[in-house]
Amino acid sequence: MSFARFISSRITLKSKRTFSKLIVRIAIVGIMLGLGVMILSLAVIRGFKQEIRGKVRGFAGDVQIVKSDLNNSYENSSFIPEADLPTKLKTNKYITAINPYATKPGIIKANGEIEGVVMKGVDKNYDWKYIKKALVAGTVIDFRDSAEAMKQVMISQVTANRLRLKVGDDLIIYFIQETPRRRKLTIKGIFSIGVDEVDKTFIIGDINLIKRLNDWSKGEIGGYEVRVADFDRINSTANWIDNKLPILLKSYTVFENYPAIFEWLGLLDVNTVVMLVLMTVVAVINMISALLIMILERTAMIGMFKAMGARNWVIQKVFLYNAAYLIGIGLLLGNLLGLGLGYFQLYTHFFKLDPASYYMTFVPIQIEISDVILLNIGTLVVCLLVLIVPSMLVSRISPVKAIRFK
Repeated sequence: MSFARFISSRITLKSKRTFSKLIVRIAIVGIMLGLGVMILSLAVIRGFKQEIRGKVRGFAGDVQIVKSDLNNSYENSSFIPEADLPTKLKTNKYITAINPYATKPGIIKANGEIEGVVMKGVDKNYDWKYIKKALVAGTVIDFRDSAEAMKQVMISQVTANRLRLKVGDDLIIYFIQETPRRRKLTIKGIFSIGVDEVDKTFIIGDINLIKRLNDWSKGEIGGYEVRVADFDRINSTANWIDNKLPILLKSYTVFENYPAIFEWLGLLDVNTVVMLVLMTVVAVINMISALLIMILERTAMIGMFKAMGARNWVIQKVFLYNAAYLIGIGLLLGNLLGLGLGYFQLYTHFFKLDPASYYMTFVPIQIEISDVILLNIGTLVVCLLVLIVPSMLVSRISPVKAIRFK
């Protein structure tokens, strides 16, 4: 064991001076709280972004293929796709599903109230996995009987509350077109996506109903909804799809369809950086204060070591080793605090949120071990590098004056 490590091990947390012990403990608590808050903040922000992305992607898909025209309305322009287009697109290993769909605006009339909506029509092969998770009551549309399926509809919890409807109730929808058409439908299920842009706008029905209302031919559809396995590859997959599409078709990503939501999520990354910087600054200031006080309290010891021939860097290492030990304790406690609260919330959903403001009913958590490791390493390295400067105070202490200092 080197001289610096031996001396550091003898003075670490063994000082009989009450004031330095207090400052050391405050520094440890500061690092613990700083790291704990950073771990929790990253976990919450990651969880929040994952939940919101999942809600939007779960309902709208990752890429939508529609007719390339100037139609910006809620009703798709129809087209007859090439018969082998889905098969051609599925050769991309990142594409997991391709489903036809169509949309049509309408007005619901029920219980003396009216509500404007957009029906999203899907077929029997639609991937219901996410919608089933979002079900509040009832079931998804049953396509076993095609005639009955056209009489069924799923509405959001927001729409159900506004119109005072429940599963099994009938409602009247007036579909908007040159000659409005009236249809009586039965509520098969009620869902809650948790995103206002979806819950306040969309209902789900049978695509064959929309085809019949629009007098489309058997092969016509409003578009394709494409799901991508890797969120980070949505843009590159959309570009690949564009290269495979005929000139009359165009693809749009979920980012283009819901720009406000994803721009808002992007702003969270800025908040994350600001928070990490502030927490690191707090931890560094606490450690600098503790180190300076430890150096000043041991001025006589420093003078004695200098008189015995110890170099400044050796004495500096004594205090840096001591600081590293204290930082290590703070990091250990910070990990216990951050990960403990994080996993507690992950499994219990104890801390709740207002869904009207946050799109969800509880604080979401996504813990990445790589984030925890990087935060620990980053905090340790930054603190030690910054502490080199105040440790240089050792070189300014005169042995003669220091030995007389009491």
